[in-house]
Amino acid sequence: MRLKGSPGQKAVIWLFLAPASISLFVFFLYPIGYSLVLSLFNYDPLKPREAIEFIGLGNFTAYLGGTDFVSQYKHVLYYLILYIPLVLTTSMIQALLLNREFPGKTAYKVLFYLPVISSWVAVALIWRWLLHGQYGLINNLLAFFGVEGPSWLNNPRWAMPGVVLAAVWKDTGYYALILLAALKGIDKGYYEAAVIDGAGYMQRFWRITLPLVTPTLFLLVVINVIAGFQVFESIYIMTEGGPAGATRVPVEQVYRNAFTYYKMGYASAVAWILGFVIMIATAIQFRVEKKWVNYES
Repeated sequence: MRLKGSPGQKAVIWLFLAPASISLFVFFLYPIGYSLVLSLFNYDPLKPREAIEFIGLGNFTAYLGGTDFVSQYKHVLYYLILYIPLVLTTSMIQALLLNREFPGKTAYKVLFYLPVISSWVAVALIWRWLLHGQYGLINNLLAFFGVEGPSWLNNPRWAMPGVVLAAVWKDTGYYALILLAALKGIDKGYYEAAVIDGAGYMQRFWRITLPLVTPTLFLLVVINVIAGFQVFESIYIMTEGGPAGATRVPVEQVYRNAFTYYKMGYASAVAWILGFVIMIATAIQFRVEKKWVNYES
């Protein structure tokens, strides 16, 4: 990078750039490079240096050739298929509601945003109780309507939907604010013209609102797919990957291998494979972007 100006001005510029550059190298570039090197070794930090063994792509082939790779990415896809439509729908409903005037709107904003600023530990404790098979509020509500609820987090079939419900509850407020900003940016002239033409509320939503917020929806889909592949806190706190491995995902596998089994090389290989998968998934989304995203001219 070439800087213009006198030597003194360049020194000042480098001085201001130094903190960000150092943190970028220390906390981002160096760990990435070091993990790539580790992925080529059989490395256990608790064993002596002599025990370190270079195995090339052995960690990558071991993970890709095992059953964990397929099952964990199936769980991630299941999570994404449940989570993204649900969180975007609830966020859009909240955004449409907040785009209107009603008594107590400010207090409502505070209440619906509280889960966003809550820690995952607190959210997990609340939802472990809500989803409890015998004493949980959700099963009590289902029983009121004559439906017998499952033992959510202890049932391999229902554990992932239980985690998704908690994640949607926590994240809806954040994405609703982003969609609210997109709604505020729509020219009111479109709605006025539609009303003159006799369009109802649903027609205005499907033909004006939804097409004009598709750029924001695309952004949220990209963000959520990337975040979904890296889902960890909610699953680790609520189910620890269980029951019977039904909620095991790649990041949980990275954590478990690195800090439980001390297989640092294997954990690094899993992390690098996850990075490649996320890049491919993101590239596919940008590839199909023009087929459904409408950019207002």
